Amino acid sequence: MPRASGPLAEALARGAVLLDGGLSNQLADQGCDLSGDLWSGRVLAEHPDQVAAAHTAYARAGAEVLITASYQVGYEAFAAHGHDRAETTALLRRSVRLAARAAEAADHDVWVAASVGPYGAVLADGSEYRGRYGLSVRELAAFHRPRIEALLAAGPDALAVETIPDTDEAEALLTVLAETGAPAWLSYTVAGGRTRAGQPLGEAFARAAAAPEVIAVGVNCCDPAEVLPALEAAAAVTAKPLLAYPNDGSVWNAATRTWHTPETPAPWPTRAWYTTGARLVGGCCRIGPERITALGALLPDRPR
Repeated sequence: MPRASGPLAEALARGAVLLDGGLSNQLADQGCDLSGDLWSGRVLAEHPDQVAAAHTAYARAGAEVLITASYQVGYEAFAAHGHDRAETTALLRRSVRLAARAAEAADHDVWVAASVGPYGAVLADGSEYRGRYGLSVRELAAFHRPRIEALLAAGPDALAVETIPDTDEAEALLTVLAETGAPAWLSYTVAGGRTRAGQPLGEAFARAAAAPEVIAVGVNCCDPAEVLPALEAAAAVTAKPLLAYPNDGSVWNAATRTWHTPETPAPWPTRAWYTTGARLVGGCCRIGPERITALGALLPDRPR
């Protein structure tokens, strides 16, 4: 079947759309080795069948949007591991094709969102949770532009501009999106009611919401307790659909490459998220297919 019957933006106007969960944790559960700086990108390069299987697991769990395995794929990082520019471009395009294959095999509408992770992700040092890399907006745009162009050439339904830690990087990405005209969502990672770089959320969301290419704004890869206040800040500055896909509340330690899990998991008040405007809802790191199925059962306006 066609992977989706219309644009994602139109589906969001009708009601809630269920995102997938964390790709890395699903790959790990399948026995994949995610050690090293390339993380899930290494699996994309060496074992694409495992990436396809992970996407299929989420589609079978009811996910209506599959996010590609391109989050940590960058030209500079892959060059350091022996991949030339053409090979990296091929990997970016492969990530879209693998998700599309799983989407087309599903028994319901499934959109493919090409992941555009932050500059900090390719550094593999936890920088995406800090931002402020010391690069200019122009330099950040130059970093993201070829990745976005390669992903768009493979034909995703939208771009998932995700885990963005500060407004400087958001501005760079919005510049590139304006050049392409491609539909995208823009999602910040937040802590303490601000961006990871410490900027006010109202300002951050307003910048993203002003771009005609942006079909939804919100947060991801954050503590679930951060979601509702962030959505309220977004709703105060935009009428666009909002999005939320937090992790399980764990904190990533880049030095030890381990997650520190809270003793008491934070609740997921998904109805309150929906009431505030969230229409694109799912999970990020450490949220697997079973949680996505359960989450889908809680969202209003589903199934279609």
